[in-house]
Amino acid sequence: MPTTFHEIPRERPLTPLLDRANTPDELRRLGEAELETLADELRQYLLYTVGQTGGHFGAGLGVIELTVALHYVFDTPDDRLVWDVGHQAYPHKILTGRREQMGSLRQKDGIAAFPRRSESEYDTFGVGHSSTSISAALGMAIAARIQGSWRKAVAVIGDGALTAGMAFEALNHASDVNANMLVILNDNDMSISKNVGGLSNYLAKILSSRTYASMREGSKKILSRLPGAWEIARKTEEHAKGMLVPGTLFEELGWNYIGPIDGHDLPTLLATLRNMRDLDGPQFLHVVTKKGKGFAPAEADPIGYHAITKLEPINAPAAPKQASGPKYSSVFGQWLCDMAATDPRLVGITPAMKEGSDLVAFSERYPERYFDVAIAEQHAVTLAAGMACDGAKPVVAIYSTFLQRAYDQLIHDVAVQHLDVLFAIDRAGLVGEDGPTHAGSFDISYLRCIPGMLVMTPSDENELRRMLTTGHLFNGPAAVRYPRGSGPNAAIEAGLEPLEIGKGVVRRQGSKTALLVFGVQLSEALKVGEALDATVVDMRFVKPLDEALVRQLAASHEMLVTVEENSVMGGAGSAVSEFLAHASILKPVLHLGLPDYYVEHAKPAQMLAECGLDAAGIEAAIRARLASLSA
Repeated sequence: MPTTFHEIPRERPLTPLLDRANTPDELRRLGEAELETLADELRQYLLYTVGQTGGHFGAGLGVIELTVALHYVFDTPDDRLVWDVGHQAYPHKILTGRREQMGSLRQKDGIAAFPRRSESEYDTFGVGHSSTSISAALGMAIAARIQGSWRKAVAVIGDGALTAGMAFEALNHASDVNANMLVILNDNDMSISKNVGGLSNYLAKILSSRTYASMREGSKKILSRLPGAWEIARKTEEHAKGMLVPGTLFEELGWNYIGPIDGHDLPTLLATLRNMRDLDGPQFLHVVTKKGKGFAPAEADPIGYHAITKLEPINAPAAPKQASGPKYSSVFGQWLCDMAATDPRLVGITPAMKEGSDLVAFSERYPERYFDVAIAEQHAVTLAAGMACDGAKPVVAIYSTFLQRAYDQLIHDVAVQHLDVLFAIDRAGLVGEDGPTHAGSFDISYLRCIPGMLVMTPSDENELRRMLTTGHLFNGPAAVRYPRGSGPNAAIEAGLEPLEIGKGVVRRQGSKTALLVFGVQLSEALKVGEALDATVVDMRFVKPLDEALVRQLAASHEMLVTVEENSVMGGAGSAVSEFLAHASILKPVLHLGLPDYYVEHAKPAQMLAECGLDAAGIEAAIRARLASLSA
C-alpha cells in the first residue's frame, strides 16, 4: 500500500526509479514488482514540486497508482488517454517527459495547469471544464474505427464530473454505436458505493477476464434461441451483480460494468486493466480512490488541500502586506446572508462551487434555501427559472467561464421569459495561473446582446454590494460580474441600498480625454487621469448604457477611451461606439480590453500588463493614440 507522508519536502527527494521512467516507454521497461516503489517516489516528487510552485494537489495524489497502471498497461500515446478536468493530471505530466519542467508549472511561459495538446503528444485532449472526457474519448474511438486502427481510447472521469448531463449523453451514445473504449470512474468521495474490499476486487478480476467474457457471449448465442431461458439467465446475472456491485445503471446504458476496486491496489489495477484492454465494446471500470492519498493532512482535509500555494523558504523575510479589502466573493457571501434575512423569497444556487463562491455561511444559516446542484450548470440556470416562475428570487452564484456552459438556458429559460433571476458572476476577467480555460473573458459580450438583461460592473467592494441589491430588486434577469481576489479596500456600507439603474458617475474631472471605465480598472485609470489630467468615469452599467453621460462626455472631450477586463470585440466599448454611431456623433474612441487571442497563464498582474490594462499600459496606449491624432 502507498507510503503516507506527513509534510511536504522542501528538498528535492531521491527518486532512483522515477529517474529511469521519464517517459511511458521507459516506465514499461520496469518490472511490475518495482511499480509500488515507483508510485511512492512519484507521490513524494509531486509533493515536492507542488510545494515549490503551488497548484492543484489532492486530486493528483489520489490517482498516483491509477496513472502508473494506465501508462504501464496501455501503449500511450498511441492509445488515447483523456483526463477529465485535469486537476489530477500532474502525475501524468511527470511521467510523460515533463518532470524537469514541473518547476515552471502555472508560471508565465511555463507548463499549463491542465492537459494541453500543444504541450505534449500525451495530452490527447485539452481540458479546463469538467465532464468532457467521455465525449472526447468516444470521438477518438469512432475515429480509430473509421481509420481501421486498433488503438484504444480511455477516459478518466471523477464522480463529481459524472453528475453533468453531458457525461450521460456520451455514455448513452457510446453504447448505441458499440464503441471500443474504456471509461474509468475515479470515485474519490464514496458517492456511489462503499463496496470496496477483497470480494469486489476478486469479482472485478473474474468479471473482466476474457474467459468470463467468452462464456457470457457464448451463452448469449445459445440461450438466445430459447427466449425464455435467455431472459431468466439475464435477470439472474443482473440480480447477482446488483447484489455485489453498483453497476446496474451503467449496465442498463449498455456498458460492461466492472468494480468497484481499490484504486490504490496496483496489482489489482494492473490485472483488471489488462483484462479490460482486450475486451470489445463499451467497458466501464469503477475505481475508488482517496483524494490526497499518501499525504496525511490532505487525507484529513481534502477540500482544504484541493490546491495549495507554494511554500516560502523557512528563513525568508515576511513579505510586506499590501493594504487590500476583503475578497469580492466574501462581499457577495455577506450580502447574500444579509439580503436573505430581509427577503424570505431569496434562494441561493451554485453548481458545486460552495467554497469558491463563498456560500458556506449562507448554506449553514439558510440550509432550506441553499441548493448545490453539483457540476450541472445548465440545470442550475433552469432550476432558477422554475423557482422564479413561482415567486422565488433565485441568486445563481457561478463563475464566468462556467456560465458559458448554460448560455442557451440563460437566454431561453430565463431571459425570454423575463424572469427575476440574479446572476452573481465570479472570476470575471483574467484569473491568473489556471489560464485561458478559466478566464472570464467574454461575459460582457455574451450578456449585453440579450434583450432585457441588466448588466453591471462594480469598481470596488461597496459598488458590488449595492449592485447585488440593485439586481435583486430588478424586475427581470440581472447580472453582476466581479473579479477573483481582493478589492481596493473601499468602505462598505452596511445597508442594502440600490443604485439608480443606468447611471454612471464621474470620479475625476479633467480635460480633453475621458476614460470610461467598466469595472475594477477604475483604480488604475485614476492614476492615468492624474498623469494626463483626464476625466475618469465609473460607468457602472454596461446595459442599460448611460447614453446621456456618453453624449455629454463626447461633447466636452476630444477623445473617449473605454477600459474593461473583457474581450474588446463585442464588449462594453463596442456598446459605446454603437451608441455614438447611432447618434451620428463622430468622435475618436480608443477601446482597451482583452485582445483577440487567449492570454496564457501567469500571475494576474503579468497578464494585465501584457494586455495593457495596468496604469502604465493604459497611459502608453492613450499617449500613442493622441500622437497619431495630432500627426
